[in-house]
Amino acid sequence: MRIAVSHSTHYRYDTSVSQSVQHLRLTPFSYPAQTVLDWHIDAPGIDKALSYEDAFGNKVHLATFDRIQNGLTITAHGTIETQDTHGIVGNLDETMPSRVYLRQTDLTKTNPAIRKLAARAGDGTEIADFHTLMQAVREEVAYKVGITETHMSAAEAITIGEGVCQDHAHIFVSAARHIGVPARYVAGYLLLEEGDDSEAHHAWAEVLIEPLGWVGFDVSNGISPTDHHIRLSVGLDSRSAAPIRGVRWGGSDEALDVEVQVTKAAQQQQQ
Repeated sequence: MRIAVSHSTHYRYDTSVSQSVQHLRLTPFSYPAQTVLDWHIDAPGIDKALSYEDAFGNKVHLATFDRIQNGLTITAHGTIETQDTHGIVGNLDETMPSRVYLRQTDLTKTNPAIRKLAARAGDGTEIADFHTLMQAVREEVAYKVGITETHMSAAEAITIGEGVCQDHAHIFVSAARHIGVPARYVAGYLLLEEGDDSEAHHAWAEVLIEPLGWVGFDVSNGISPTDHHIRLSVGLDSRSAAPIRGVRWGGSDEALDVEVQVTKAAQQQQQ
């Protein structure tokens, strides 16, 4: 399937910003289940940005924006061809040792409720163990927008009992790490059914199950990722996988708007 994505982030300020430095993890990468056909980032001076690959294998643009008067817009857009591999990502050519993904962070630390859920996954050696865990998380934390905040941890979200895809992914990752299985957070895009609104971004989790390698679980939708999913970035949690993260000097009363369009693209005609 071919999917077209347009992802625009708009910053507005009441006073001018002297300088802003942003890490942009806005470039998806190709692997057996997805091929990047074309991709572009539009932002002032993006052609001068430093480009590098971070420790998790994400392509990052380190962009510096000077003297922002009223606002700033960063847009990423392109076309991706995807295949349904039933959530199996496999063993990718990565430099990060898998044991790093056993480390809990402030956002994924366990509590008694998460440890109780983790017991539902048994020893975590089979895919079925994590389908059981996925359903357990869905039962404990209902999907509801506007309840949790971006900085909220897995322990806080499960205590509330409601949350969004970020919260589901954090709880799932926390539980998997608790039973000794490497797990990571994935930020990306999801092609929804016609008439449904696209999210600012989507999130799910991946766990390492040998000999299959990395396998994804979209807890919010109760499925393994399909050809409707586009992987954008990975990390230990939502902070290290954040598509945009940075600092600024100056500027007051920041307002942020994110617009995402994910649509099915026309297939090219064979000659």
